[in-house]
Amino acid sequence: MEKQFVVPEDEAGQRLDVYLTRRIGFLSRSQVKKLIDLGEVRVNGEVIKAGYRLKGGEIIDVKIKPVSNDTAIEPENIPLNLIYVDDDIIVINKPAGLIVHPGAGQKKGTLVNALLYHFPEIATVGPIERPGIVHRLDAETSGVMVVARSAIAYKSLQRQFKNREVDKTYLGIVWGKFSQKGGKIEWAIGRHPHDRQRFSVRTRHPKEAITVFSVLHEGKDFSVLEIKPITGRTHQIRVHLAAAGHPIIGDRRYGRRDKRGSRLFLHARRLAFIHPTKKVWMEFESPIPDEFRFYWQDELETREKRKA
Repeated sequence: MEKQFVVPEDEAGQRLDVYLTRRIGFLSRSQVKKLIDLGEVRVNGEVIKAGYRLKGGEIIDVKIKPVSNDTAIEPENIPLNLIYVDDDIIVINKPAGLIVHPGAGQKKGTLVNALLYHFPEIATVGPIERPGIVHRLDAETSGVMVVARSAIAYKSLQRQFKNREVDKTYLGIVWGKFSQKGGKIEWAIGRHPHDRQRFSVRTRHPKEAITVFSVLHEGKDFSVLEIKPITGRTHQIRVHLAAAGHPIIGDRRYGRRDKRGSRLFLHARRLAFIHPTKKVWMEFESPIPDEFRFYWQDELETREKRKA
């Protein structure tokens, strides 16, 4: 397959790989970069590096080769906890410990492996290495996730997440108490300057990050929070709360070890968005995990009695 693009003047300044990823639509940035590295992309007839900054007016020719079988993801019969399913979306309750999609050193046992077994049609929805995936939860985080089952849903949900139109609510249990019952953290974050596996508020490449939280319950040395990330940076909630002096219990990467922290106590409680084809606002919730009751038993019992 061959494609040709003429770069508009108002899109000057973008990286070549970023521009092509957006224009092609069905390839990931890593796949586009591979095509560039292989010389399958020419700008004004010349082979250019992926980081080339477009000036506007360039003619870009792209040869898209079929993806080799070694990049294919193997479907696996892994049970899924389904919350809602229709022709366009799949809403699941992801357990803590399940990685969302294959990556370096992890080719099997992921959510995508399971999705391809139960919903094989998503193989053609989005990038081949993470079909259907429009957002992610950390492996250690549990809770509600939406997956695109159709191309229309994929584009719609991607746009909604990018434009911050999706309402996301998390439940987190952190160390310490707060002087106020809520607040907003607006520290920019990016890659840690010395550890590529971590993110930090101290970074050479800061990106806007906003997290809003409110205190739902306080214990002797911990607080239960309702958390709403306005932006969606990697590890954002964990980095922000750790930087504020209140790391999430069980966070071995940004917090501290404790025998009570058997898991990361961060749970995606609620997700709401406009359905891609029905065009109605839909809200989905994931039950509070049993492990959270160790810290929040009294408050949960009170709320359950009020509902009865």
